[in-house]
Amino acid sequence: MTPATNPNSKPRVPALPDGWLEIGKIVSTQGLRGEVRVYPSSDFPERFLEPGVRWLLRPGASQPEEIQLAGGRFLDGKGLYVVRFTGVETITAAEALRDCRLLVPESDRPSLQEDEYHVVDLIGLTVILQATQSVLGEVKDVLPAGNDLLEVKLIEPKGKTTTVLIPFVKEIVPIVDLTTRRIEIAPPAGLLDL
Repeated sequence: MTPATNPNSKPRVPALPDGWLEIGKIVSTQGLRGEVRVYPSSDFPERFLEPGVRWLLRPGASQPEEIQLAGGRFLDGKGLYVVRFTGVETITAAEALRDCRLLVPESDRPSLQEDEYHVVDLIGLTVILQATQSVLGEVKDVLPAGNDLLEVKLIEPKGKTTTVLIPFVKEIVPIVDLTTRRIEIAPPAGLLDL
């Protein structure tokens, strides 16, 4: 099972304007000629490699602005892309883009294979223990790892907040039902021991 997009790392970022999907965040500059490093929240490399229009959401802004991606490359071992934008040719111009989020229109959502999901569709799903059909909690995040991990906030008495990480693999998460907004899990012994 594969989420098609990976979320940003903590802390949580403000909500996006309606109709947009985040594909990455500019985290730093690269060199002196205007390139920037992008932490991806998309598993579709073409979004960072193929030239074309993207949209930039600056910190504190409510609406994205158009920007032209001129090209990019993947930094092996770092999990980052280095991209360049038309008109951004100096380190000063690149530095002004730090912390901006890269967006695409929601209508640009790629088709997925069976057992692939968009992370945004998984967030907020109710998590059910398959054996007992009891509610365990709610998906709060999907963390990229060797196998992606569901971060699940457990339902507990007296306002106590606990989260567990559940490997997002078919053997442990056999049912994902986006229509009813629920995930059923069949955890191995010890996985939920806190």
